[in-house]
Amino acid sequence: MSDKEPKITGIGGVFFKSQNSISLKNWYAKSFSLNVDEYGALFEARQSTDPEKMQYLQWGPFKQDTTYFDPSQAAFMINYRVQNIEGLVEKLRNEGVTIVDEIETFEYGKFVHVMDPEGNKLELWEPVDEVFEKEYSERANKE
Repeated sequence: MSDKEPKITGIGGVFFKSQNSISLKNWYAKSFSLNVDEYGALFEARQSTDPEKMQYLQWGPFKQDTTYFDPSQAAFMINYRVQNIEGLVEKLRNEGVTIVDEIETFEYGKFVHVMDPEGNKLELWEPVDEVFEKEYSERANKE
């Protein structure tokens, strides 16, 4: 398979609504020694296709009243790591999948949101892992 084939390559994040996201992040930090920040916690793993490179997963509780998961009514949202996000959006659009917004580009990757057949909002992310490598190593050096 080509590394340009539009597809999901892994999980990029797990997000869920919380009654008190700050308190919950602090509990996870205390109870499980997670290094949390305003977004939650970042987990590091080796890429399966290139073990010399790292990849990252973001874990994050959101406020109960967040609108970030809208129009989904679910209390969670999964972020999927993808390659060729533009090609994937085109493929999904041709299949009749609801594309919630336009692809946005940030220093750490490209994002777009789509809806699955059961009304769950999914976040698709084409990452730039090198940005997180720097951040992760800076965090580790502070500990």
